[in-house]
Amino acid sequence: MPSFKLRDQHNEEFDLAQALGARVLLSFHPLAFTQVCTRQMQALEAAMDRFESLGVLPLGLSVDPMPAKHAWGREMGIKRLRMLADFWPHGGVASSLGLFRPVEGFSQRANVVIDPSGRAAFVKVYQIPQLPDLDEVFAFLEAGSGS
Repeated sequence: MPSFKLRDQHNEEFDLAQALGARVLLSFHPLAFTQVCTRQMQALEAAMDRFESLGVLPLGLSVDPMPAKHAWGREMGIKRLRMLADFWPHGGVASSLGLFRPVEGFSQRANVVIDPSGRAAFVKVYQIPQLPDLDEVFAFLEAGSGS
């Protein structure tokens, strides 16, 4: 998994290299302010305690710029979840994982668990209109996979 640095909705930098040693969930969503993407980020926010109990850092990623992520997060009432702007280079992180859709200009809807060594240990791509299933992510995490 290539390392990356992106800004979150509060304009704070996230550096994947500094998170190595822990498990990280990259939850890719196509675009802010859309119905399924909103439900996807709200589900992650609602599950923050469960993620923390498993030692997992969940992150939302989309190609939207930081100011849009900030306004959207405020509108949704997101308090704890970090939502990263994979804005420039446009979709660079999604592209590095083969998850960018160049025709539409946004990423696949996908969940990727990065293990402590920086390897993508779990990858699931969903249909664009489909809400990702966090139960399958938790089953993977609770089985000790990607530890």
